[in-house]
Amino acid sequence: MNIFRLIIALIFLGIGLLVGVLNTQPITLKLLFADIQTSSGVAIILSLLAGVIIGGLIVLATLVWPLYTKLRKANKQAAAPVPPVGSSAA
Repeated sequence: MNIFRLIIALIFLGIGLLVGVLNTQPITLKLLFADIQTSSGVAIILSLLAGVIIGGLIVLATLVWPLYTKLRKANKQAAAPVPPVGSSAA
């Protein structure tokens, strides 16, 4: 399975390099306080990377952390001592 992941990662790396090589037109990114000169390929790759990171953080905040909290609560309840079922006072 690790070989498969490595092959997929190398394919996406190659696609990213191809996008960067084919888009060499210079552009200017105008930000709030600065202007950045770069090629359009670099801007495309950086915007895709920013989208992946922001999307991952959204999934982390809305799905993973709440599910992790539920799992911790369930584990605490499962680890709590269970009272005896029958009464043995005779």
